[in-house]
Amino acid sequence: MQVISRDQHSISRKDISPNALKVLYRLHNAGFNAYLVGGCVRDLLLGLQPKDFDVTTNATPEEVKKLFRNCRLIGRRFRLAHILFGREIIEVATFRGHHNSDDEDHKKIAQQDEHGQLVRDNVYGTIEEDAERRDFTVNALYYNIADFCIYDFANGRQDIEAGILRLIGDPETRYREDPVRMLRAVRFATKLNMSMSDAVQNPLQDLSGLLKNIPPARLFDEFLKLFMAGKAQANFDLLCQHNLFQQLFPILKSYLDTPDAPPVRMLRKAFADTDTRVQKEQRVTPAYLIAVLLWWPLLARREQLQNEGGLPPMDAINIGSADVVHRQSQTMSIPKRFSLTARDIWQMQLRLQNTRGARAKKALEQNKFRAGYDFLMLRKACDAALPGEEIERLADFWTKAQKDPKVLAANKSDGSGPKKRSPRRRRGGRNRKSASSNTNNQNDG
Repeated sequence: MQVISRDQHSISRKDISPNALKVLYRLHNAGFNAYLVGGCVRDLLLGLQPKDFDVTTNATPEEVKKLFRNCRLIGRRFRLAHILFGREIIEVATFRGHHNSDDEDHKKIAQQDEHGQLVRDNVYGTIEEDAERRDFTVNALYYNIADFCIYDFANGRQDIEAGILRLIGDPETRYREDPVRMLRAVRFATKLNMSMSDAVQNPLQDLSGLLKNIPPARLFDEFLKLFMAGKAQANFDLLCQHNLFQQLFPILKSYLDTPDAPPVRMLRKAFADTDTRVQKEQRVTPAYLIAVLLWWPLLARREQLQNEGGLPPMDAINIGSADVVHRQSQTMSIPKRFSLTARDIWQMQLRLQNTRGARAKKALEQNKFRAGYDFLMLRKACDAALPGEEIERLADFWTKAQKDPKVLAANKSDGSGPKKRSPRRRRGGRNRKSASSNTNNQNDG
């Protein structure tokens, strides 16, 4: 272990979340050891702004809860304390220990499945054991609030300076313990502009199938970290290279064989556009990427439904969208709020084909028009037109229609809008008039 004194590192308390400092000091004043740990220490050393601040301590979760009224305990695989400060959550973990006992009581708190994956991990230990349980050397860094020193247990600072990502321990064992570490290796390599060591990257291809054992909800969380943080295109390329993306989206395997084909070009451009928006601090939504990712399987399913069942295009889109989302959700879950928005974007591709009359005006007023339009422009850029679709003309029309509403008015109706109904003739009108006339004639007589 190397102790890096305050005058040998650049981390200052002014760079640390005030809420994290409150947690650290309260634990310290209560007689416990308290450290910032992992990614936040790593990012501060790199001059990056950490997304969140994690704390580790020798206090048990129950002891942490007694100190903080705004604390809740979570986790089944490993018990954690979440301390809530409005929208900010400070995560507090107890030092982890080793799994080296066959005692029955030990098995109640630590257990592995047949693949070597940890399914229960509530073994507590010392800070030295905790450091050995960390995944990468750059994450085995501890900032001590007691003396403001950094405790480096695995030469993490040296690897940061060298730009090399290394695992702690045997790579295959560590990946089997938690296959998500393979995704984290890719994410850290691109985020930190580091090169993966041979020991880190060599097992990825052979062990990529272990991701099938990860709960779909957890993989969706990793999807957000990989593709919504400004490194989506780089992560996509590296994941594909190591057969990891194919595990996240098995539904897309057959579309990834030809790098220059429209499906791959469309994915890479969508990821690049997302990265640009993140860098400009513009809003991004997973729903749009879901719409792009599942577009080609949707088209295949839609064609099948139309050919075999004779369904109208919109009905085929709706049924097909439910089918492909269900298939994908077996591997990586997609929350309904995102899948429904993706379906709206797909439906807009049909609605935007109507450029005349009331239907065109209605399409422009749709809440999801802008997302549908962006999707149309993405398809145009990647030569991904639908059969018989004049995508160049459509893209030009809707671009002009947004800037000048007169464009819609200039397009005369093609009869697709609602027809004006003729006045309804009252049944028996002539007979009543004739009868009235006869009555008058009789009265005159």
